[in-house]
Amino acid sequence: MSREPSAEQHETTAESRLVDLYEHPGHLLRRAQQISVSLFHDEIGGVVTPVQYAILRMLSNHPGIDQVTLAGLVAIDTSTGATVCARLEEKGLLVREVIPHNRRQRALRITAAGENLLEELVPGLQRLRKRILAPLDEAEREQFMVLLDKLVHVNNAHSRAPLARLQTDSCDED
Repeated sequence: MSREPSAEQHETTAESRLVDLYEHPGHLLRRAQQISVSLFHDEIGGVVTPVQYAILRMLSNHPGIDQVTLAGLVAIDTSTGATVCARLEEKGLLVREVIPHNRRQRALRITAAGENLLEELVPGLQRLRKRILAPLDEAEREQFMVLLDKLVHVNNAHSRAPLARLQTDSCDED
């Protein structure tokens, strides 16, 4: 359903009284997330959720990281991360192994079945990206992705589950 912008929506942000719900960036972002998740399920089916996909993709790129680090890299809280990892382990898509030097933590690894699933999801994920960005022309798609990335990264510290950076074990020598 397409909405025609009202005269009020053409006002500058500083002048807006924000009387129209669709002038609120947060509301539009929430709606965009709803649409994105709906399209994700259309294209991927019920195999995995968007968060489960994110965890599997991150583990594929960083095998052996612990649950706390993984939660930070996916930008979810640690309790949600633990629950999602338990579900993925039940599905046989990841394994948790005790870390020898820190027996309280578990190293996470994606299984061969998890890697195969990621590979199988590629065509659906490509369709998903195209469907989400379909209303935009090519220049708008590029601009949208740059601006969305900037919005997310500049506001990262304001998140309840901020994106963390992967720490490397290497040290700079003097």
